[in-house]
Amino acid sequence: MSAPIIDDKARYRPEPSVLTALKSPRILTREVLAGLVVALALIPEAISFSIIAGVDPKVGLFSSFVMAVTIAFVGGRPAMITAATGAVALVIAPVARTYGFDFFIATVLLAGVLQILLAVFGVAKLMRFIPRSVMVGFVNSLAILIFAAQLPQLIGVPWMVYPLVAAGLVVMVLMPRITKVVPAPLVAILIVTAVVVVFAPNVPTVADQGELPRSLPELFIPQVPLTLETLTIIAPYALAMALVGLMESLMTAKLVDDVTDTRSDKTRESWGQGVANVASGFFGGMGGCAMIGQTMINVKASGARTRISTFLAGTFLLILVVVLGDLVGIIPMAALVAVMVMVSVGTFDWHSIMPSTLKMMPKSETFVMLATVAVVVATHNLAIGVVVGVFVASVLFVRRVAHFVTVVRTLTDDGACAHYTVTGELFFASSNDLTTQFEYSHDPDRIVIDMRQSHVWDASTVAALDAIVTKYEQYGKTVELIGMNAYTEQFHARLSGGLG
Repeated sequence: MSAPIIDDKARYRPEPSVLTALKSPRILTREVLAGLVVALALIPEAISFSIIAGVDPKVGLFSSFVMAVTIAFVGGRPAMITAATGAVALVIAPVARTYGFDFFIATVLLAGVLQILLAVFGVAKLMRFIPRSVMVGFVNSLAILIFAAQLPQLIGVPWMVYPLVAAGLVVMVLMPRITKVVPAPLVAILIVTAVVVVFAPNVPTVADQGELPRSLPELFIPQVPLTLETLTIIAPYALAMALVGLMESLMTAKLVDDVTDTRSDKTRESWGQGVANVASGFFGGMGGCAMIGQTMINVKASGARTRISTFLAGTFLLILVVVLGDLVGIIPMAALVAVMVMVSVGTFDWHSIMPSTLKMMPKSETFVMLATVAVVVATHNLAIGVVVGVFVASVLFVRRVAHFVTVVRTLTDDGACAHYTVTGELFFASSNDLTTQFEYSHDPDRIVIDMRQSHVWDASTVAALDAIVTKYEQYGKTVELIGMNAYTEQFHARLSGGLG
């Protein structure tokens, strides 16, 4: 019987497809309304991120529009939202502050090119090395950061903000029980805005966050000298931006895969992020990556599943800020804060901190999750937290595996030969103590080391075996290594005697 043929295109085919959504009024309505909710939530955040980066608010807004529309066509994860983000703004802010706007845009363009190159070299495949405990820490720290980002809108504000936020939360809790046709966040925004318009309380609005642009984005070519000096200035920031953007985007894509129980093409998403950043740069945008909070609004709160919602989020954003800027300006920040608080609560993995779960999970897994959360919250950088989490998980794994190697010594009946059986995976962590497991001075003249139940993985182990053989030879004894599997025998033969 011939093996089944796996169609790669079928593996990543989204359900429902864009065509299916366009034919279904119910699905299309859900996608359109989800895109509108995301667009409304993007406005204050894009303005805030522009301020962090040290550029005009329109830079973040136009970047969000261009990236959302672009990624809707070239991205590998349907329904994921890509726009200007705080992580990217923090990384490249020093460029605008020190070298000016043209160097800033040149950095964005180079970061996009680097992301495309990293995608070609298969950086997306590294996602398989991120443990579940790091992923849980990533999700929990994300929820904490989303909530923390709302605190400036909840501290030192008029008292009317609090009942408005509470009202928005109540609407989003009750609305799904009544109907899911209209996204609950959109209903909450409309109701809270209507209350503010009718009763006119003095509360912060979107208009208070910054001036909205009145014109369409234009093509922008940065005027920087094409020299090695320019490259040395922008390259470190561009590389950092590329890595942070890809890491956050791929982690978000994996999160959406889990929420929707579907698969996405991570390689396509990687180069799609690069293309979106290049497009953003050429329209004077600040670049960005996948937005986890807005993606959760789109996928989890609003139920979107296709590229239509992503495309419309960008389109609605442009229409709202350029054409309907005056209307958008009256939306109270309390409504958007309520949406983000609800997203934060829904994103947090509450099961991971239940006493029963903590009691059941290995302490090392819990420690990795907590380490990831602590680093992310301390640095406000999800990428750094993930790197530290993976490092801690790797160290703990190596430490655990290192103790799985055993060496058993037996003597033949006549006592003329010592037989050692080595069991386990041999690599740098487990082989460092290997040389201490042998009775060099007390063994007879002939020694047999049986490797049938072990596997050699690295040069450290070959060096350890060479050291064992050399030490026995110093005592005038002979050593025979037997039972190596094909890979181990070939690897050992190639390196043995040449490691010094």
